[in-house]
Amino acid sequence: MERYEEMKRGEKGAWISIIAYISLSCIKLAAGYIGHSKALQADGFNNTTDVIASIAILIGLKIAQRPPDEDHHYGHFRAETIASLIAAFIMISVGFQVMLEAGRSFLVAEKNVPDLMTAWVALFSAGVMYLVYRYNIKLSKEIHSQSIKAAAEDNKSDALVSIGAFVGIMGSQFGLQWLDLIAALIVGLIIIKTAWDIFMQASHSLTDGFDQHLLMEIKETIRQIPGVLAVRDVKARSHGTHTLVDAVICVKADLNVIESHKITEDIEEALFNQFQIEHTHVHIEPIEE
Repeated sequence: MERYEEMKRGEKGAWISIIAYISLSCIKLAAGYIGHSKALQADGFNNTTDVIASIAILIGLKIAQRPPDEDHHYGHFRAETIASLIAAFIMISVGFQVMLEAGRSFLVAEKNVPDLMTAWVALFSAGVMYLVYRYNIKLSKEIHSQSIKAAAEDNKSDALVSIGAFVGIMGSQFGLQWLDLIAALIVGLIIIKTAWDIFMQASHSLTDGFDQHLLMEIKETIRQIPGVLAVRDVKARSHGTHTLVDAVICVKADLNVIESHKITEDIEEALFNQFQIEHTHVHIEPIEE
């Protein structure tokens, strides 16, 4: 139940991103048109695509809250990971779009110098998105949400895009249009790198990959439980925000069912207390000391 409540909190982060993107995109598009700033207009259009990514994360969080059914016995928690994957794809496309727009601006010299007002709009937007990023990254750590973390990284990328627009507009005031190209290329690469990291983490989780260092810690925790003589095998996989563990342990051959069951309960309790693992399946095998 606690996991479902955490995902419900995660929806707030997604909604904040959506509201911020819609508001800022309207402001940037209007200011960019009035102030003759192609960079600010491009930044505004970028935010409209970010709305789609945030909606995808919101939908993923809502689907993940559905209880187990006859087709999904483990629940729908992986919908959140899929939402992170979608956000990564959108971020990659935005990164390439930023770089391509920079190249176009370099080849096609703009006749109109943007109004200085558009630079301050870009800087203001960067500040707003940075505050949204700080909120969402803190929230993702509190509720252990991969999709909200992806949303936070997207927020940070958009703050960087706005800073790039600010640098480009300021450069144009002094006839240094090439600053826009350099800033946009760097920002585009940062966005693509961030998106690639999110993609790798999400795809690793969806293919049942798991942190080997954490797996060794889980194995050592099981080994320390009184009554466990040996740990023959431990497997783990991520299911959204959940971790599923399968363990094969050896106990004394003369233990009865109640004594053996007590050992499995101790293992489940230890893993929950130390790693917040709620789903542990333990297979017991007898062995002579």
